[in-house]
Amino acid sequence: MATSSSGQNASGQRLLSLDVLRGFDLALLVLIQPVIFALLEKMQPAQGSFLGFVYSQIEHLPWDGFCFWDIIMPLFMFMSGITIPFAMSKYKSGSSVIGYRFYERIIKRFVVLWILGMFCQGNLMDLDIHTLKLYSNTLQSIAVGYVVVSFLYVFTSIRTQLCVVSFFFVAYIAVFAIWGGMDFTIGTNICQQIDNHLLGHFRDGVIWHGNYWSFDPDYNYTWILSSLNFVVTVYLGCLSGYVLKGDRTKMNKFLYLLLGGIILIATGLLLNEWIPIIKHIWSSSMTLFSGGICMVLMSVFYFCIDIKGWTKGTKWLRVYGMNSLAAYVMIHIPLDSITDCFFHGFRQWLGIYYVVLQVAVEVLVIFFVLKWMFKHQVFIKA
Repeated sequence: MATSSSGQNASGQRLLSLDVLRGFDLALLVLIQPVIFALLEKMQPAQGSFLGFVYSQIEHLPWDGFCFWDIIMPLFMFMSGITIPFAMSKYKSGSSVIGYRFYERIIKRFVVLWILGMFCQGNLMDLDIHTLKLYSNTLQSIAVGYVVVSFLYVFTSIRTQLCVVSFFFVAYIAVFAIWGGMDFTIGTNICQQIDNHLLGHFRDGVIWHGNYWSFDPDYNYTWILSSLNFVVTVYLGCLSGYVLKGDRTKMNKFLYLLLGGIILIATGLLLNEWIPIIKHIWSSSMTLFSGGICMVLMSVFYFCIDIKGWTKGTKWLRVYGMNSLAAYVMIHIPLDSITDCFFHGFRQWLGIYYVVLQVAVEVLVIFFVLKWMFKHQVFIKA
């Protein structure tokens, strides 16, 4: 999940397209998908119908392949990388001293994102070591990628950065080739084996049975080996930040991003012949394919917002985009008791669809809180 830091271009103007794109991503996650999903889950539309297609696109696929909803997390991570050249260029150029405050800033962001990730998805507030999950959330994947890419950006040349990130990309494949037998099967692949061994009962998806635990066979997301490609995703965003912050004309920036995105998509599809596109384990083909989609989206939003100036009707997206961290955390806070307090009487008429009203009210509460924060210039950053 991208933090609230937005870039400024070479002339010092705010990169509105980044705020709007981030808002688009958050609005899908925090506002639009929850309501549509709650409705379609109760309707259970037939496969092959239009609503059945929509339903299949707003939840993650069981394993291989790629759907609309699978771009949400990569886009969060990609945008966190875009901000790095804007936020860290003063250290790279030497205009700001790399000292205690620099390291404090990086470490603080890592710790805050990690803890918030545990709050949102790691059962931190259970205060129970049996249910605690150490590494299970988008914010934590951003924390890993952001720290690595930030240090690479500040302390190394772009050539070295490309070499190191390429090494991470190749190392992921090498682990599968050398120790994993190029087995990308659900449940038995090397990514899941590593997480099972190293995280044990602190892995997300573990089921406790009183005095013993077991792995949930339906939970197949991985984090440790996948972190190598998390770095790659964030760095693809950083490369886009290089382009957007550079001195090229706006149209050239748009074309660079668009062409780069198309090349990544094509490469990911070609690689899919040997390494399947699987979001759950952040496979190498998925990394390139999703990174390409993110780059194309950034180019389109840049063209529409920063080149053409088509900003009418986008302010509500900036409400989400400029407080993305707050929005992401709030969607994980249960608000159903507040909804029930005022609307429980509708349950008798709505029946099973009462949950749709609950969700709609909850996401609107979050929106109005964010709108108040936006109006009063209250922005939460890691």
